[in-house]
Amino acid sequence: MLSDKLRSSVDSRALTARQAARVIAAATVLLTVAGGVGAWLIDRRDFDGVGDALWWALQTVTTVGYGDVVPEHAAGRLIGALLMLQGIGLLTVITAAVTATLIEQARHRRSSSQDPVLGKLEQIEARLEAIERGSSGGGRAS
Repeated sequence: MLSDKLRSSVDSRALTARQAARVIAAATVLLTVAGGVGAWLIDRRDFDGVGDALWWALQTVTTVGYGDVVPEHAAGRLIGALLMLQGIGLLTVITAAVTATLIEQARHRRSSSQDPVLGKLEQIEARLEAIERGSSGGGRAS
């Protein structure tokens, strides 16, 4: 049900970097909690309680990994690997969203203010076009 709402929300309009960051952040929170609880259910010997498992999941998804709590079984390590990939994806998308925002602001500033360099380039281009028209109109062969 939640995935259907998310899918229809994303399909109905163009996805921006900010929206993608929100979707991945929400997915990261959900996967972190699910991963922590899942690891605790699978590897109860490796975690003193669900709090330790959630702490481990948070360390893992943020790629900090203090190493104070570590699952020993393959299933717990698989959950850890998935959390690591999710964390890397979150950092990547947030970085891209910030970069896209900064680039868009720079483009907006450049287009809204008259840039003297662009003005000079336009003058030079106009003069070159006039020179080309003048040299091609003379009928001289090269």
